Parts: sequence; structure tokens; C-alpha cells
Amino acid sequence: MSACVSQKTKSNQTEVADKPLFRDPVFDGAADPSILYNDKEKLWYMFYTNRRAKDTTLGGVAWVHGTKIGVATSKNGAHWSYKGTCNIDYNIENVTHWAPDVLEFNGLYHMYLTIVPGIFEGWYHPRYIVHLTSKNMIDWEFQSELKLASERCIDADVFRLPNGTWRMYYNNENDGKSIYYADSKDLYHWEDSGKKVIKDRGEGPNVFQWKGKNWMVNDAWRGLGVYWSDDFEVWHRQEKNILQIPGTGKDDQVIGGHPDVVVRGEKAYVFYFTHPGRTPENKGKDTYDTRRTSIQVAELKYVDGNIICDRNASVYINLNKN
Repeated sequence: MSACVSQKTKSNQTEVADKPLFRDPVFDGAADPSILYNDKEKLWYMFYTNRRAKDTTLGGVAWVHGTKIGVATSKNGAHWSYKGTCNIDYNIENVTHWAPDVLEFNGLYHMYLTIVPGIFEGWYHPRYIVHLTSKNMIDWEFQSELKLASERCIDADVFRLPNGTWRMYYNNENDGKSIYYADSKDLYHWEDSGKKVIKDRGEGPNVFQWKGKNWMVNDAWRGLGVYWSDDFEVWHRQEKNILQIPGTGKDDQVIGGHPDVVVRGEKAYVFYFTHPGRTPENKGKDTYDTRRTSIQVAELKYVDGNIICDRNASVYINLNKN
């Protein structure tokens, strides 16, 4: 749905990313992107939550429930095409799939997915995180339901620590929507820490290493909160959020939400989503225009020890070029 604004060059050079980057052609509710390379197909995959933005007959927040994880693909990160939905081996009535986090380890793909066991018109209902594996990034086999700090945990982000073990950061909705973590040696067995490492309200944590520092960004509903840490447990908040000030580009004139950061060499790109219709003049309205979403991308910059982001700048990107 997004217009191609690329300046075509040789395949090993950068192109200008589309603006917006991607919209789901079925429900127009793409959100919560997770980006991973498919080495067999030589394509980048974008996994995303979908919402039924086009169905304005649904009451309350039922429209953010009842959908499968969407998939789009790209050769270089600049232009994305809809591929379809994931086949998730987890069958319960009216299941809702949210906030996928996908990684590859030793030739096997892993997904940590938020499950909502039903379609609800309100927010306060159980949800939990499950572990799935795949050999092709489309067909996913259920492994386990994770036992975490409460019965309302969402938005997993799994990161490999320097010692080779794995850490999952997630949002514990029952404790002020703060960020907790669990640890694993093998990606299958998890031990919850019971610790709140980010006390601020927020969701969608994403951890990455860049410019010699350990970073976390999360969806603070006022743009993205930015944190840094020496030990992955004590996190210090950067004074200014990014993507809080609305941009000027198409579908980007509102705050940015629920990110995924891809680091390629010295460059880092933040993929995020927007509700383009949620402008000040539409405050309080619940319509297709305020429900629909777009995926966007911006390049991060490191200035004086802080992460900044000019969302209005053209994004020259080739994820295949280190």
C-alpha cells in the first residue's frame, strides 16, 4: 500500500526506505514489528501483530484481538511485501496472537509469542507468553507456556547475554506495566527473576548492543523510552525519549510505538508503528482512521552519549550491507 520512493541503485548499495514502510493489506492493523533474516530464502522477514482496524462493527477493543501474526518480506529492508500469516501450532478457540519476538540459534528459529485466550472488548484479561520453534519461519511448533511473574505478561524480548545465556525481558501488566526478566541456558527452560528492572510504565522492551553500550528501548506511550546498562540489570534512563515529537512524513505525524532495533555494523535502525489518525483533533474518536496503523523505520544516531532519531530524514538502508 505504501508508495515506492526508492532511488534504485546497485543491489549492494542503499535505497531510500518507503514512507510509510508497510501497511497490512488485509486488516490495515500492522503493529509491534520483529525483524529477522531468513538465510535460506535470502530475505528479511517482518513479523507483526495485526489488528482488525477495518472492522468498525467490533465493540470495545475486540478489534485488537482475534488475529494471527502477519508476515512481510524484503530483500534489503527498504521495501516490504505482504507474504501472509504464520501457522501457529497452538489451537484454542478465538485465540489472539500478539507481539512476536523471533530469533535464530544453531539453525533453528524461535518465537516467543504473547497469547490472549479469547476475543475481549476490555483490556483486563489473562495473557501469557509461549515458546515456539520453526525450520522455515512460517510453520511454528508449540514448545511450552512460560511461567512468569503473573498471569498477565506480554511482549517478550529475548537477548543473548555476554556469558552465553539468554535473558527475556517482558512487560508484567500486574505490576504497573513495568519490565521484568527471566533467564535461560537453552531457550527452553526459563527461570523468572521476580525482579522489576524498569519501574516506569511501558511495554514492548527491545534490548540491543550498539556503540559499545547496552541499550533498551520501550514503548512509553510518549514515544520510546531509552535506557542503558552496564550489567543488563540496572538500567539508567536517558533524559529524552525518541519518536515522541510527531514527524512530518506520511502516516508519521503522531508518536511512535512498540519498536524493534536492527543493528548492522555501525548503523542502527528502529522499526516502529504509528496510529496515523490519532492526532489532537481526533482525540476520543474510535473510527477506522484512528484504529489503522503503519510500520515505519528511522535511523538512530549516537550523539554525546545519547541515542537520538530524526524521523523526518530519508532513511538510506540496506540491511544486507555491513
